[in-house]
Amino acid sequence: MEKRELGKSGIKVVPFCFGGNVFGWTIEEPTSFQLLDAFTDAGLDFIDTADVYSYWAHNGVGGQSETIIGNWLKKSGKRSDVIIATKVGKPMGDNKKGLSAKYISQAVEDSLKRLQTDYIDLYQSHDDDQNTPLEETLEAYDKLIKAGKVRAIGASNYSAGRLKQALKVSKDNGFAAYQTLQPEYNLYDRQGYEKELEPVCLENSLGVITYYSLASGFLTGKYRSNEDFNKSKRGGGMQKYLNDRGVKILNALDRVAKEYEATPAAVSLSWLIARPSVTAPIASATSVEQLSQLAKAVELDLDKEAIDLLDEASAY
Repeated sequence: MEKRELGKSGIKVVPFCFGGNVFGWTIEEPTSFQLLDAFTDAGLDFIDTADVYSYWAHNGVGGQSETIIGNWLKKSGKRSDVIIATKVGKPMGDNKKGLSAKYISQAVEDSLKRLQTDYIDLYQSHDDDQNTPLEETLEAYDKLIKAGKVRAIGASNYSAGRLKQALKVSKDNGFAAYQTLQPEYNLYDRQGYEKELEPVCLENSLGVITYYSLASGFLTGKYRSNEDFNKSKRGGGMQKYLNDRGVKILNALDRVAKEYEATPAAVSLSWLIARPSVTAPIASATSVEQLSQLAKAVELDLDKEAIDLLDEASAY
């Protein structure tokens, strides 16, 4: 299976990343284990999580996703078979937040403990912390890499300007630099990434791991009318997508999905995989069947005609 490098980190992954936000939130540990087993059995190897997952469902206490992944790593013995990406910086309660050197050094130990591992492959700033100097944050990460606790670092939710600034700080000071960016990007939400962030990523050879790759589920095609909004917890947020452009995108997805004998979701992910700047889209699943449908995205290899059709339908 094709593998792609995360920036210039030397770390290579199959271009599909399992979103670990569901572990301990919409699925409990036994189902999570089943999914992780099915994921690795399919030859996939990249898992994304965060320390904060899923505090919103546990009265402001996070760590559930990392804990489940850690328990699975211990039980399966598959630590060397997977690339684990996690994040730091979002509020965890008790004033645990941000990217100060002091907090990062505490948070990384907590994540390592929950994950039951002695190293994190990709450690990401979950949010830009404008109250902490970039020098302080990047020096803290540099120390973690030198100590062997982290292999590479990445950024999420950074503006293009701040990302450029962070890369310059690393270069000027000889610190480890961000190798990846995790932006919101999908067939519907294109403009923010393509206009501002994509040029920075291409210019600096950054790996790009997209979140909300399926537009919170809209691109699966299961929300096609107001009546469909009751189908899931996220249904209420679909209103913003269900407009002329959204319908046009779904129609194009239907056409390509039929041609490739795949689901609209797999086609949406495959479109992302085909984008030259994208390393791997993140998507989550709550059943093995759902996962196997999504995983087909890696094998689809859309032709130019299919990509042009989707580009045109989703033009902004």
